[in-house]
Amino acid sequence: MIIIGVENMHNPMMIITQKITSLAYEIHDGMFRKDEELTSSQRGLAVRRMPSLLEYLSYNCNFMGILAGPLCSYRDYITFIEGRAHPRAPPGAAGKEDLPGDRAEPSPNVAVIQKLLVCGLSLFFHLTISKTLPVEYNIDERFQATASWPTKVVYLYISLLAARPKYYFAWTLADAINNAAGFGFRGYDENGTARWDLISNLRIQQIEMSTSFKMFLDNWNIQTALWLKRVCYERASLSPTIQTFILSAIWHGVYPGYYLTFLTGVLMTLAARAMRNNFRHYFLEPPQLKLLYDVLTWVVTQVAISYTVVPFVLLSVKPSFMFYSSWYYCLHVAGVLVLLLLPVNKTQRGKPTHGNVPLSPSEKCDDRGNSLEQNSFSTTNNVCNQNQEIASRHSSLKQ
Repeated sequence: MIIIGVENMHNPMMIITQKITSLAYEIHDGMFRKDEELTSSQRGLAVRRMPSLLEYLSYNCNFMGILAGPLCSYRDYITFIEGRAHPRAPPGAAGKEDLPGDRAEPSPNVAVIQKLLVCGLSLFFHLTISKTLPVEYNIDERFQATASWPTKVVYLYISLLAARPKYYFAWTLADAINNAAGFGFRGYDENGTARWDLISNLRIQQIEMSTSFKMFLDNWNIQTALWLKRVCYERASLSPTIQTFILSAIWHGVYPGYYLTFLTGVLMTLAARAMRNNFRHYFLEPPQLKLLYDVLTWVVTQVAISYTVVPFVLLSVKPSFMFYSSWYYCLHVAGVLVLLLLPVNKTQRGKPTHGNVPLSPSEKCDDRGNSLEQNSFSTTNNVCNQNQEIASRHSSLKQ
């Protein structure tokens, strides 16, 4: 899980770390590497000249994202600051093209209001329901001794579900603040509606309805996932999955629970990928069988995610191992057995491996993107592709 501890005081340092490292690699790609050595996303985000001191400090310390982010690329930020973020409005209803030089100035008011409503609901749930369902109750001795296994599974899921609204609140509020300042516009959809999700950090519906580990990770803390992909996963030559998860743990802090969560996440991600590759194609037809598959994978995914992130919430070693031992390390054992017994298709990063297998609408959202569906570290591929398109547009504008 890629999570920002919103309650921690070191959040600004975490955000600035992301920005400094991102900009360093973008400058390196733009000024010290040949274009043919870069991936399409690296080429689109590359910075071709050294930023001035004012630009550098503005990018790292601007008021919109200093406390809770979200991270944005330097190119997107400078394009916004220089007033080049708003393309011409789409053709009118009658197909009439805009006049040359006519530029739309879309209002963020609707997007901001919607996000503030989400913030309000998230805060309400956090202050009411979340307090009554503590994650720590999973390791309560009386609960462990008396509760049945179905009860333990259900409470594990519900308690971790109740722990998420505080992240929904913080990330959505940060997104709304940027939108209110005019940052975050990503063009228009096919209906001509302005889209304000350029730097959005999560998609709540997709998170809660995830039917795979990848789908969950693709929609949770999106900008951090992109940062990890750009600075580590794409550049690591040996075990990029393990290196990326370890980097994520180090970036979060020194609590042992972070490392237990991310090391478990490596195992869960690899095992989930192997299961999907080996069994999914048997359940695509008929639709009733596909529905059953979706329901089963939703249950397994939600339980596996909850099981994985318990140490992240508990933080300390002893309570984390108390929880895992109360579950007899069952999902760890299952993950190891899956990797030992099932063949694992090794694919190159950046190469899609779907073939012509039909996808359901939810899986089209899950599988849209370029390279990493078959990679064990799953990042936000669909958002990355969208950012690549925007970066390419910014590049053409600069020229």
